[in-house]
Amino acid sequence: MTDLAFMTIAEASSRIATRDLSPVELTDALIARAEALDPQINAYLLPTFEAARGEAKAAEAEIAKSGAKSPLHGIPYGLKDVYDAAGTPTTGHSRCYADCRPREDAATTASLRAAGAVLLGKLSTHEGAHGGPSFDLAWPPARNPWKADHFTGGSSSGSGAAVAAGFMPLAMGTDTGGSIRNPAGLCGLVGLKPTQSLISRRGIMPNSWSYDTAGPMVWTVEDCAIVMQAIAGHDPRDPNSATRLVPDYRAALTGDIRGLRIGVLRHVFEEDVKIPPATKAALEAAFDVLRGLGATLEDARIRPMGEYFDVKVIAAEAEIFAVHEANLRERPNDFGEDFLARSLPAMLIRGTDVVASHRQRRVMLAEFEALYAKYDVLVTAAPSLAPRLDGWQPIHFWSKHSSLTTAFNCSGGPALVQCIGHEGGLPMSMQIVGRPFDDATVMKVAHAYESATPWRALRPVLEAGAAVNPLPKVPDPAPVTIPQAEQDEYLAIARRAGITKLNARNTAHFLSAAPIMREMLARMPRPAGFAQELANIFHFLS
Repeated sequence: MTDLAFMTIAEASSRIATRDLSPVELTDALIARAEALDPQINAYLLPTFEAARGEAKAAEAEIAKSGAKSPLHGIPYGLKDVYDAAGTPTTGHSRCYADCRPREDAATTASLRAAGAVLLGKLSTHEGAHGGPSFDLAWPPARNPWKADHFTGGSSSGSGAAVAAGFMPLAMGTDTGGSIRNPAGLCGLVGLKPTQSLISRRGIMPNSWSYDTAGPMVWTVEDCAIVMQAIAGHDPRDPNSATRLVPDYRAALTGDIRGLRIGVLRHVFEEDVKIPPATKAALEAAFDVLRGLGATLEDARIRPMGEYFDVKVIAAEAEIFAVHEANLRERPNDFGEDFLARSLPAMLIRGTDVVASHRQRRVMLAEFEALYAKYDVLVTAAPSLAPRLDGWQPIHFWSKHSSLTTAFNCSGGPALVQCIGHEGGLPMSMQIVGRPFDDATVMKVAHAYESATPWRALRPVLEAGAAVNPLPKVPDPAPVTIPQAEQDEYLAIARRAGITKLNARNTAHFLSAAPIMREMLARMPRPAGFAQELANIFHFLS
């Protein structure tokens, strides 16, 4: 079972194609492993094991009759529970959507079905692909397979846990501010946020229409390329979908990166977001590997990471508030406290703030062009060394003021996270960033590094029946320290927004975070003149 559980997509596909391995055998082994071990991890929100067995049998018959139709034929996978699968609930890990049962597959789900992949079920997420980790929801949060008392990263939390634990070789995630790369980094995976618009978002519960990106979470770069080949491409039913031709991603994995120019964003982890010494040492060693493979590395700079964080958060929080506005008005206390602590301060965002955010993103996009002309890829730190679950407080989302990942949501291009070592039994990771629609080069560099290092050989060790500590209690709201007059002002804004049913704890979450949001809004530059259009303006092509 262990050998099958830790088999890559490429390995399993080769054996399935030659009929040395049955999709049924593989599916049964992964189901058995999840049934034995997932009570420790909580990666699954809704397993669909009986349906998966039926799909595996159908795949086995199809392959016996006509051969494998794709490298994913007979390969099991899971969906973050924001992806629709016809007839299966899409809850977003929220009580508010527990009864949502789509009639149609998401575009990505349909592509995976067409490729012959076998759906094992829906995976845990942070509520609405946003707030978390949360300990007050209808389902428990996912735990990190490397150490169960530690965070998976989010919001594609169950996807990260499931692949790391050997429950499946592929899980789909979404990335709005780092939600693929955070769990990939903390769980030791390969996680790709593709170029925005390269993969259809149709049928995925939105977080932010301006920033949402769908992408794969796997164990190796080759597996990432295999999945991207199946799911990338134009979807005429998604107005955000790009019309670019899809290259051969797997063919780009030559292992040869001699002569490539790599910009090292050292200031990101030395000045903007401080990282542990062990991670910094691992990054320096990774940079040496890239040099040894023939690439040329030199230091480069972008803006301070906090500036990208502000731009993204202002637009994205306004949008997620709009997504859930009806339920925030009618049944706000059915959401988890962490989701509310993140989302309620959006009531302070004005239309002019959102416009300023989008205009400033356009300025940032133009700034990246000079780097794309000079470098083939950029490299920097990724989320590493997962913190303990019991250290989390909802106010942390607001008080951190920055992020290792969000800048590359603003840039819109590909960003891949991969493992570069371990410290104290937890993974450390590196991030490789590319030009928009040059996902192939990002994967090429990542594959060359992966092939030259030993990190893919080490997996978490899980033991059936092992005891795990109880989940932490729900954190108390941060203290409300602002004067009563300011509190009254914020509560008046909430009433005007129709948010009148909050309980005392959720009111405290709002009042403790609102001043931080106000400070963020005050920092937002307001581009002068009339020419600087919004980053989400589109143009018809003649």
